[in-house]
Amino acid sequence: MTAVLNESTPRAHSRILALGAARGENAVPNDDIVGPIDSSDEWIRQRTGIVTRKRADASTSALDLAVAATREAVERSGIDPSEIDVVIVGTISNVQQSPSLAAMLADAVGATPAAAYDQNAACAGYCYGIAQADALIRSGAARYAVVVGAEKLSDIVDPTDRSISFLLGDGAGAAVLGPSDAPGVSKTQWGSDGSKAALVGMNATLTQFRDGEAEWPTLRQEGPSVFRWAVWDMVKVARRTLEEAGVSVDDLAAFVPHQANMRIIDEFAKQLGLPEHVAIARDIATTGNTSAASVPLATHRLLEENPELSGGLSLQIGFGAGLAYAAQVVVLP
Repeated sequence: MTAVLNESTPRAHSRILALGAARGENAVPNDDIVGPIDSSDEWIRQRTGIVTRKRADASTSALDLAVAATREAVERSGIDPSEIDVVIVGTISNVQQSPSLAAMLADAVGATPAAAYDQNAACAGYCYGIAQADALIRSGAARYAVVVGAEKLSDIVDPTDRSISFLLGDGAGAAVLGPSDAPGVSKTQWGSDGSKAALVGMNATLTQFRDGEAEWPTLRQEGPSVFRWAVWDMVKVARRTLEEAGVSVDDLAAFVPHQANMRIIDEFAKQLGLPEHVAIARDIATTGNTSAASVPLATHRLLEENPELSGGLSLQIGFGAGLAYAAQVVVLP
């Protein structure tokens, strides 16, 4: 006789119940960082749209930022932390390979014994996490999930590097997801292209650093190539996301792209043909590029400044090192 496993109880849909945010304690204006890169405030503003970026104190960790953001999201969601079944953290700046930042985060917010794991999809990390949480909830493997993008990029910045250092900030954004009677997260369009991995990433390995063959590894990028990929290739992904979600740009309330560069954001919106009523996240101007934290931080700010967007549809897309990308349409909490 063949044994038959019990089926888990699937759920039709999931949605984002609440968001939380935490940014580095310090606002760092362009004038404070232009010396080592022989640049100017005007050059950075024109090329990136950044006026200032948020960076954390030396004593503040990516975990500290994640805890603050998650506590806000859980409190706003109205659920008890003990009800959280899984914690997913997107990060490239956890200072320990093990244990995971997610496991320590789950303990810190009272979610033990939730399943917890980190994943590294760089700037697409949060949107990857939303895809995973949605699938886990709909499959019945979880009822409530926390998805966090948490980065302290100031730990992996070379202040003399002109390719990316002036872009980067510190912060964490968190979302609580739960079951829903109606669709709250569309099918995710995601993927990667490892053939372009050299365009953005670390400039050395930890073993090279250990063996004295390299300095402390820091981030680098080939800006023009990344710009072209982000604008032309990612617009195709965004259009496919809308098409498979069954909505048009006219149905959107908001557009939240990865906060990589204001010129990318503006060109992206132009290529999509977004109508005037769509609110476009431009958090990069005062927060900087926070990699996996960028989409949730930008969404959080958009809702704080425009609460009427709640319940509307938002197209969100993350893209970066890997090269990895992910996009979905979500109902704003």
